[in-house]
Amino acid sequence: MAKLNQIIAVEKGVKSGALRDLTDAHHGLQKPALLAGISRVYQPKDEEGEQLPPESTRVQIKADEVIRRTASVMTRLFDVTATKDWANCTAKADVTVDGQAILRDVPVSYLLFLEKQLTDLHTFVKKLPVLDAAEAWAFDDSADCWKTEPVRTNRTKKVPRNHVKAEATEKHPAQVEVYYEDIAVGYWTTVKFSGALPAKRINELLDRVERLQRAVKFAREEANGAEVTDQRTGDAVFRYLFE
Repeated sequence: MAKLNQIIAVEKGVKSGALRDLTDAHHGLQKPALLAGISRVYQPKDEEGEQLPPESTRVQIKADEVIRRTASVMTRLFDVTATKDWANCTAKADVTVDGQAILRDVPVSYLLFLEKQLTDLHTFVKKLPVLDAAEAWAFDDSADCWKTEPVRTNRTKKVPRNHVKAEATEKHPAQVEVYYEDIAVGYWTTVKFSGALPAKRINELLDRVERLQRAVKFAREEANGAEVTDQRTGDAVFRYLFE
């Protein structure tokens, strides 16, 4: 008895072959010259008349034969697809992570859905914002986010000062140069807040997603290993269509 993964493996080839044969049959039937035949025999009016050989063209394509051949090819496709779809209704497996069943009796179609969604979620988690590693962060319950310890810094103000380069004399005024001095006038106390996540937390989330991804793939392989019952739908369909 075949297994579901074997049916899935051959379905693509059967489908492409059936489509190719159906297209070839359709194109052949659109060529009237291949469907037509003729037979001509010449007879002179009297015995002295010119003798000509007979002429004939054979029919190269017969619609009934094309229909029978097409029905046979398409019947195989119908049967393979039906076998797969019927099996998908019963093929199930548990999704198990570290010995714990996260989901039980999951059908193949949903396992395929999970694989796609987990790929998107992996991208989402990988791009989560990370806390700046240059700062020391602690979670603040009252603010419901991360914060740093207070850092105190001076607030300064530039105050002009005079520097006497040369004292005044009877003949010349004093030479004075103005410069500015930073004078502390107050203090800033700064606390930074962030809604990002610690790198450790993001790595933990990525690990969870990846473990579940592996579990889902394993479950799909297990479900696809289920034995299938061959379905015979093609004969019924084409008997109705072409008989």
